Amino acid sequence: MLRQPFTATVHIVLVILMLSGFVLIGQQFDMTLYKAGLILLTASTIAQIAFGNIPPHFDLKRAMRLFWPFMGIILIVFVLGFVLTPLLYALGR
Repeated sequence: MLRQPFTATVHIVLVILMLSGFVLIGQQFDMTLYKAGLILLTASTIAQIAFGNIPPHFDLKRAMRLFWPFMGIILIVFVLGFVLTPLLYALGR
């Protein structure tokens, strides 16, 4: 049996986690499960953005070498978005 490369496996796991997040958000019985689903969906989506830019044939070491700089860039973009949005909104008024 051929073993899938690390990054290809992570892609599959992240898609499953995103779908699980949607299911938890969609249930209407428990607010705690809703919040957990929202966190799960957000975290898995951000990780998928980074892993989506890593070729699926990369092994663990090569993938992690690219993952952390990608996550840093994503974090910078999100922080800039949170900081600049109110300022740009105020400028437009």
